[in-house]
Amino acid sequence: MRADAARNLTAVLHAGARLLAEDPGASMAAIAAAAGVDRTTVHRRFANREALLSAVFQAKLDSAERVLDEARLLESPLPVALHRYLEGIIPVSREWPVDMRLMMRKDPAAWTRREEQSARLDAFIRRALGEGYLRAGVDAAWARTILDELVDTAAHRFPDLEPPQAADLVAATLLNGLGAT
Repeated sequence: MRADAARNLTAVLHAGARLLAEDPGASMAAIAAAAGVDRTTVHRRFANREALLSAVFQAKLDSAERVLDEARLLESPLPVALHRYLEGIIPVSREWPVDMRLMMRKDPAAWTRREEQSARLDAFIRRALGEGYLRAGVDAAWARTILDELVDTAAHRFPDLEPPQAADLVAATLLNGLGAT
């Protein structure tokens, strides 16, 4: 792919993620305008809105996959793995703000990938419980929901927090709010 075509694709995907997060019914023309490209550029690359949405989901999933791999959730010391994950996933959530729950209706293959990634985080939470980083008796599903909500809150309600500081805050809240006494 030529450098300008790659830049245009990146611009379209980011504009699509942003606009579709704000308005799931955003048009291809609006996305093209926000990306600073001609509408025909978008239509040449994506047959329809669903194809663009699928590409946005895949880009977000690719980014999340890299974060999960780099965090080494089951191999690294737990606090280190948690912080690596948070420092990586908060920027991913900001870069790709589109709601992954849309995939249930729009892209079953992407949803399957998301479920695989989710299973990795579930295993991490079970590890945190098993190693005593979270208070005994805390429900794993509850702890996972809290982790996801803390990430979403740090990423979107506190956009001025730099990723390391946001990761510190989320980790401290998760581990001390649910941590062993």
